[in-house]
Amino acid sequence: MTNNDLECLASRRSVAPWRIALARHVESKPVERAILAIILLNAVSLGLYIDPTLAKGWKGVLRVIDFSCLTVFLVEIVLKLLAYRAAFFRNGWNVFDFLVVGIALVPGTGAMSVLRTLRVLRVLRVLTVVPSLRRVVAAFIHAIPGLGGVVAVMAIFFYASAVMAVGFFGESFPEWFGSTGRSLFTLFQIMTLESWSMGIVRPVMDTHPWAWLFFVPFIIIATFTILNLFIGIIVSTMQELSMMPDPSAPNRETIELLVRIEQDLAQLRQEIEKKPESDESAGA
Repeated sequence: MTNNDLECLASRRSVAPWRIALARHVESKPVERAILAIILLNAVSLGLYIDPTLAKGWKGVLRVIDFSCLTVFLVEIVLKLLAYRAAFFRNGWNVFDFLVVGIALVPGTGAMSVLRTLRVLRVLRVLTVVPSLRRVVAAFIHAIPGLGGVVAVMAIFFYASAVMAVGFFGESFPEWFGSTGRSLFTLFQIMTLESWSMGIVRPVMDTHPWAWLFFVPFIIIATFTILNLFIGIIVSTMQELSMMPDPSAPNRETIELLVRIEQDLAQLRQEIEKKPESDESAGA
């Protein structure tokens, strides 16, 4: 939860004081740092446990560490549910934590045993604890609408290029361009510049010397233009969000206004208390 969620809970008159105190304790900095340390410890223990060459003779200890970390995460979730109740699920980060921790409760036998491997996703809870990482994820999510147009352009360009590649090179190199699916995968490899020259393009040019007229413009458009558009949109979004005020940070103007309101109320209360005394003295 954020400071805004905690303030909303504290502003509700029907909330019991113990719930507000519990929420402040769970959201406190010491608890937050402790949870972060446990997340990192759990990530290391899971990495050692899954590697048979590193976990020789330590399986029992690592299993105890994993169980202890899971217990702490469950206690944290339960305490937040007790404090916030239904409001807990209004925060997307809390839903993410709930799902990640819930995966670890899946039975480790039968067809569901594969899901137990996903317990390593608990390390992603670092994103919910560290504010700077939350801002990075928020920037990426905020950039998704802008990326939609770039994805559409790339999809059209890739499909057209794949169909042309099948027509140009499918008969000579069926393992790379024998079908639209294979052609799409090969072009994706070329876009990443992974072994594109010696591995694919030069062998194709041995049979089709003019093939560079197809591949060079494809790399220029796909790699150096469209791919950089992705990076540009994300960087621009992060810059915009970095210039915006942090909603969790206290607003100095708001605090000063609240202080003045409290002073005015105190002064008004004193005047109201003095008024009956002046009326009694005038009546006498």
